[in-house]
Amino acid sequence: MRYLPIIARILLGLIFFVFGLNFFFHFIPTPPPPPAAGAFARAMFATGYIFVLLKVCEVLSGLALLAGRFVPLALTVLAPIVVNIIFFHAFLHPAGLALPVAVVILEVFLAWCYRDAFRPMLKMDVQPTL
Repeated sequence: MRYLPIIARILLGLIFFVFGLNFFFHFIPTPPPPPAAGAFARAMFATGYIFVLLKVCEVLSGLALLAGRFVPLALTVLAPIVVNIIFFHAFLHPAGLALPVAVVILEVFLAWCYRDAFRPMLKMDVQPTL
């Protein structure tokens, strides 16, 4: 049980690091998506920046997870990406839902393991320090 957070951190880090780099270097072939998923991806790609920003965040957060540095920050940056991935697959590409479900499980498990780092963010009445 002691090594489970380390294993989860490395797995999640590898997933985001490898798939983030795949966007730039295309070393993992991807089959064509269903029409609605393809249209959504093309629209995001057409903005000229959103996929690049997304994949840079994935690569850097994956690297942070692999290195074991700034883990709560990496989990925070990845959280909205994970939510988008799970909804994208749930609504537009359900055939590829297995990996996103695993990613959600890893993300939630690691957030629980690092809950002490998130506790200050969840306080309702916090005053700024000057």
